[in-house]
Amino acid sequence: MILVRGARGGTIDALVRLGAMKTLHRTLALSAVALLLLAACSGAASPMPITSGGAVTAVLAQDPKFAGLTPLDPNLIGQSGYYEVRPAADGGYAVRVWIGWGDCPAGCINHHEWQYGVSAAGAVTLLGELGDPRPDVATGLRGAVTAGPVCPVVQNPPDPACADRPVAGAVILVTNAAGDPVLQITTGADGTYDVPLGPGVYTLTPQAVNGLMGTAEMQQIRLEAGEGVVTVDFSYDTGIR
Repeated sequence: MILVRGARGGTIDALVRLGAMKTLHRTLALSAVALLLLAACSGAASPMPITSGGAVTAVLAQDPKFAGLTPLDPNLIGQSGYYEVRPAADGGYAVRVWIGWGDCPAGCINHHEWQYGVSAAGAVTLLGELGDPRPDVATGLRGAVTAGPVCPVVQNPPDPACADRPVAGAVILVTNAAGDPVLQITTGADGTYDVPLGPGVYTLTPQAVNGLMGTAEMQQIRLEAGEGVVTVDFSYDTGIR
């Protein structure tokens, strides 16, 4: 206890002020502790950078065909699918996925690979694909059949009202490389078509349409395995001049 000389009332006032200072110091100390605890809790809630294993898991979840893939084993002959992972400059990871087919016990005749980037926060981005066309992608044809011109005078800039019109009910015959009929396509009300067709070389021959001059030009295409759906459009002449 600190005694202050002077009147009795002065001694009491000094003791009160001393008690108030101790209370203030105690409050400040408790506040500092609370701030430290809050900072520690906030740090614990922050997301941790992704690990290499987490990056691989995120990439393999992108496509069902990646299920069950294992890391690349350089000593294993005939490995038909694998992944590789390495650190990236941005703190994330680069993941390469490789799938082969066709006599894989001897080393796989064909292959396709995907290259992914995974950020430190876990965001997955497909950077590109390389290799042979994928056999799991269905091939086919789609396109639009139109007729033009619609107006006798072409304007610049073009008049939207004079755009080529769709041709509904147009028939396109599809034959294979041997000339055998494979498919007959008929366009819908909007002049479009979309049909499945396996890999091969085909000739597409548009048939005459009533009210239109001549026919659209014949086209030859090649569909590769895994190429997907190929777009082939046709244009008829209305005869308007």
